[in-house]
Amino acid sequence: MPEMIFINVPVRDLPAAMAYYRALGFAHNPQFTDETAACVVISETIFVMLLTHDKFRFFSPNPISDTKSSTSALYALSRESRADVDKIAEAGLAAGGSEYRPVQDLGFMYSRAIADLDGHVWEYMYMDMSQMGQG
Repeated sequence: MPEMIFINVPVRDLPAAMAYYRALGFAHNPQFTDETAACVVISETIFVMLLTHDKFRFFSPNPISDTKSSTSALYALSRESRADVDKIAEAGLAAGGSEYRPVQDLGFMYSRAIADLDGHVWEYMYMDMSQMGQG
């Protein structure tokens, strides 16, 4: 079995969160989806678990952060090109997300950061390794 990553995020409105990630082009795995959780398939080895607050509390004894007023994490997801970065960022904005910060163009790396409906920040980025400096 390959190593996999599951990113668990609390959401206020599970159906709305599911619709948001569908608008970005991601599928859901019905095997791990019910009225308290939804499994968003990013790739064969990367998944986002959208969990209602009650379900999230089952896994974490700490209070749930208010990601609308503070940042708990930044999730970076690479794309194949600058155009792909713009495409997914624009889809996120059209689905109700918000621009977290201005576009960053560092020459070798291009990125856009979009906050989802619950304020979880996704940094979509493209890196051109041929433009990277040496050590």
